[in-house]
Amino acid sequence: MAELGHLSLWLALAISLLQVVLPSLGLARRDGRLVALAVPAAQTQVLLALAAFGALTWCFVTSDFSVRIVASNSHTLKPMLYKVTGVWGNHEGSLLLWVAMLALAGGAVATFGRRLDAGFRARVLAVQGLIAVGFYAFLLITSNPFARLLPVPEQGSGLNPILQDPGLAFHPPMLYLGYVGLSVAFSFAVAALLENRVGPAWAREVRPWVLAAWAALTGGLALGSWWAYYELGWGGWWFWDPVENAALMPWLAATALFHSAVVLEKRDALRNWTVLLAVVAFSLSMLGTFIVRSGVLTSVHAFAVDPERGLFILILLAFYIGGALTLYAWRAGQVQAGATFAAVSREGALVANNLLLSAALGTVFMGTLYPLALEALTGEQISVGAPYFNATFTPLMVPLIALMAVGPFLTWRRAHNRLASALALPAAAAIGATLTAYAFADTRGALALVGFALAAWLAVAVMVELSGHLRHGRGGAGSTWARLRRIPRAAWGMSLAHLGVAVTVFGVTASGAWQQETLANLRLGESALAGPYRYTLASVMPVAGDNFTALEGRFAVTRDGRAIAVMTSQARAYTSPPMETTEAGIKPLWGGDLYAVLGKPDGRGGWQVRLHWKPFIPWIWYGSVLMALGGIVALTDRRGRASAAVPAAEPVDPVNALAAE
Repeated sequence: MAELGHLSLWLALAISLLQVVLPSLGLARRDGRLVALAVPAAQTQVLLALAAFGALTWCFVTSDFSVRIVASNSHTLKPMLYKVTGVWGNHEGSLLLWVAMLALAGGAVATFGRRLDAGFRARVLAVQGLIAVGFYAFLLITSNPFARLLPVPEQGSGLNPILQDPGLAFHPPMLYLGYVGLSVAFSFAVAALLENRVGPAWAREVRPWVLAAWAALTGGLALGSWWAYYELGWGGWWFWDPVENAALMPWLAATALFHSAVVLEKRDALRNWTVLLAVVAFSLSMLGTFIVRSGVLTSVHAFAVDPERGLFILILLAFYIGGALTLYAWRAGQVQAGATFAAVSREGALVANNLLLSAALGTVFMGTLYPLALEALTGEQISVGAPYFNATFTPLMVPLIALMAVGPFLTWRRAHNRLASALALPAAAAIGATLTAYAFADTRGALALVGFALAAWLAVAVMVELSGHLRHGRGGAGSTWARLRRIPRAAWGMSLAHLGVAVTVFGVTASGAWQQETLANLRLGESALAGPYRYTLASVMPVAGDNFTALEGRFAVTRDGRAIAVMTSQARAYTSPPMETTEAGIKPLWGGDLYAVLGKPDGRGGWQVRLHWKPFIPWIWYGSVLMALGGIVALTDRRGRASAAVPAAEPVDPVNALAAE
């Protein structure tokens, strides 16, 4: 099976080379037969990439320890879920998953991109094939997932225990879905620059890919932060780890790209800027791959490997990013300027949105890469952590979120004079939320008060904007239902996503402002307070799992003498590979989470414990779910995408007619 997988990879590389060369040659010679080969080549590449991935999965499921990465990352005692997810819980397998999804994205363009004219679709698929060539070469030359191990060990080393969790099991595939969605936007951008086809029709075709990528990245980031919250046992949900930042940067770029593509589609403006964002967004995805897999850093969920592999990825980055930016510099001057608009308009609000997102992206980029660059140039090691990011990133988010409430009330080209009346209720809600938090919740921090105001401002603005759709027309409940159904799904998606941002802002603000933490040494039967809740250490006893042993602490939680919950926290010890981990005890309540962690014994009959009361922290992930759901709902709206395909460049290329023949 390993040899079949290896052969499939080599054949996929060969097909991807054909996918690049033959259609490009056909476009140059105006040979429709060669151009038409792009579609079956992309579809064949899908089958071969999936065959390779399926072969590696089979090796993991059957515990074939003659395959090196199976022996290094699996064990016969592992639960089946983690045998499967162990396929991408390592350097080689994760890259194989990457190229399999990349092939699927190209196959989707080939199969469902019938509205594109044949020449332009071939150009897009050729760029997709070129991306695939580099990553297939990287796999086969430096990171062969099917490399054999002799002699064959009787048992494997096992998967990193902190990766043996459902949250992190599905976190990488979600992120990769986002990355490959951005690869399609990149391919569309390069093809459009080569053929000078940047315009509203181009944006209409790119926007669904960007939206799907954004929704997947949102889900992936949410899963990652949720995993960090309950698995690592430190009580937080975001650490500004370089690997976290590597996933956040493409998300910020995709957010800006989507809003810019909307302006281009609706108003034929921001042509050059939108194309540049498409290049930058996927470039950041590849940069994230370099950061995680090059060995330049160590993280709780990075694959620190041979730096020579990092050099190979660096060469790929220089080729793809450098080539695309060079092409942009060469062709951007030939892209026609789009329509003009007033500063106070929906276009103006979206431009401000892009500027703020770009500035936020710049702060994360500098904070993440500057320490790496400094160490590479001087050998000096510095750490850039939460204080820097909180001081630079957060102030940019405040005007951005405030602007999100204003944008939907603005009209295209020029704002109407009813903006103040539309925003009166959201403004009142923001003031009310601020005063309530200050007076009744004992909140004195300025940033917390701003957070509560922003959450109320945006949430009420979303409701007001939706109610505006219902006021157009008369009638009873039946008429109201009809008007609800007539609201475009794109509008519903925007409202859900914006509401999700408001919910997340509230969760972040409330959990940060009102959380209470207690560190204590407790003997059995002793208790400590965290907020209004009393935690009593009821017992500590040994337990065993499929591939670990643990000490499990039971905490009885009461409030004002009334029993609330019994929680368990485990200090686990894995043997394959040897590692100790902490499983936090978490009890969700309607107003927040009870959180308890059993630490080390103090040597005097007591145990170190960390106890938290985290008000409204689940709202962070509720909001993330709403954001991703909003993207999915908007993606199902096909209005505006059924118009003509991307128009041909001038003069009209006869390749389409030849391909049709």
